[in-house]
Amino acid sequence: MSSPADVRTTVANEVMIIRARRVRHNIFEMQFSSGFRYAILAIAALSAHAQTAEVKGPEHPAGSPKAATIRENIGLPPRSGAADYPAQARVGKVTIAAEFAGHGIPTPDGVLSSDNYVVVELAVFGPEGTRLPVSFSDFSLRVNGKKNGVQAEPFERAGASAKDPEWIPPEKPEKASSTSIGGGGRNESNAPPPGPPAELRRAWAKRVMQAAWAEGERPLPRAGLLYFPYGGQAKGIHSLELIYSGEAGKATLNLMP
Repeated sequence: MSSPADVRTTVANEVMIIRARRVRHNIFEMQFSSGFRYAILAIAALSAHAQTAEVKGPEHPAGSPKAATIRENIGLPPRSGAADYPAQARVGKVTIAAEFAGHGIPTPDGVLSSDNYVVVELAVFGPEGTRLPVSFSDFSLRVNGKKNGVQAEPFERAGASAKDPEWIPPEKPEKASSTSIGGGGRNESNAPPPGPPAELRRAWAKRVMQAAWAEGERPLPRAGLLYFPYGGQAKGIHSLELIYSGEAGKATLNLMP
């Protein structure tokens, strides 16, 4: 039978073992907790970095083409009021105003032109806070009283035929005249002058896009250009009506009063 001293020694040893186990357990918990916290912080940092990269987008050197801001289809700034346009029509709570520009394409960076399209500058006014979905497809032109109107088309089609009336093609280099067996020399430089380079045509098309009527439901007032296919001369148009049929109702604007 164990003596009291032996019992106390055994109990003391067991207490020390239990305490040692608790110490090791606490150390493990601290290490696990610390590692877990570090992992969470690392994940959060990576997520924040990714979000920042998405917001900022790729960086490009100053002066490179992508460094410039790409302008979107925003239309034109509206004039101070509907009365500043030659034609107006009231439709419900809004007023539609317009001006015929012929084959000219008025853009903020200057006037372009198109031999295949005529252009109407459109504006819509309404009470403050009014939003109205208006599409180019809501409009057509009645030319010279014809029954069937000419439907407005997307700006992409008009942009393909746009040009700068002030652009002058480069002079053709003079070719040396060739002498035939029969005598007399002749100039073989009969090829047409070179057209505008592709980069310039893209820039013109972009201006057509930027000034076009912006699609969708947006706050009023707003303005933009409508493009109608018409290859004839503008001076051959004697009567012209802009016809609207959309969510606000129907209206006809006399563009040549």
